[in-house]
Amino acid sequence: MQACSGLIERSPSDLKGRWAEGKMAVRVEIGCGKGDFITGLAARHPEVLYVGIECVESVLVIAAEKAMNAGLSNVIFVPGNALYMAEFFAQGEIDEIYLNFSDPWPKERNQKNRLTGDTFMPLYVHLLKDGGFIYQKTDNRPLFDFSVETYKSFGCTLVEVSYDLHHESYYETLGNILTEYERKFSEAGTPICYAKVRMPARDSVQYRIDVCLEGIRKRREFEARFGY
Repeated sequence: MQACSGLIERSPSDLKGRWAEGKMAVRVEIGCGKGDFITGLAARHPEVLYVGIECVESVLVIAAEKAMNAGLSNVIFVPGNALYMAEFFAQGEIDEIYLNFSDPWPKERNQKNRLTGDTFMPLYVHLLKDGGFIYQKTDNRPLFDFSVETYKSFGCTLVEVSYDLHHESYYETLGNILTEYERKFSEAGTPICYAKVRMPARDSVQYRIDVCLEGIRKRREFEARFGY
C-alpha cells in the first residue's frame, strides 16, 4: 500500500474540476478490480488520464502495483463508492465511463444497486460530457438485457450492442483489452456481452439528474448522522 501510495488518491474531491489538467481527456472505470483493463488502456493512451474506482482496497492495491510496475503516470486509483462520484468530479468532466463485469445484483429488491440502473444513470449523464459514452462488458445476460432496456428508456443511443463480442466480425479491429474476468469467462466459452452507449443531452434529463443528486445528498447526510 505504501509503495504505490502515489497512485492512490484518498482525497478525490480535492481534484474536482482539475482532473484533466495536462491531459486530453478523463476516462473512468467503475469497479476496476485488479487493474488489467485500466492499466492496458493507460499504456495504450498516455495522453489520457484514467481513473479507476474500486471499493475493495485489497484489490485496488493490486491494480496500483500493476500500474506502478509498468511505469504508468496517467492512471489514478480512488478507493470508495461510485455512488458519490459527484463529490469527486465536476459536471461534464468525464469523457467516457467503463463498466466491466459489474456485480449483477440478481435479486429484484437489489436492482437499485445495479450500476446501469436508475440510481446511477442520471449521475453518469451529469458527470459525462454531453454525448459522452458508456462502455459495458459482462458475462451476465440478464444484467445485460436489463441494462439495454435501461439505456433505451433513458434516451441513450445504442451505438454497438453484441451478445457474443469475441465472435463478432469487427472484434479484431476493436482493440479490446481483456479484463481478468473476461479472460476467465471467454476461455470457458461463455459469451461476452458488450455495449457502446452514447448518453443523452444533459438538459433532456435534468429533472432526473436533480432528483438523483438530491437523493445521494440525503443518503450522505443519513450516513454522517448514523455512522453507516
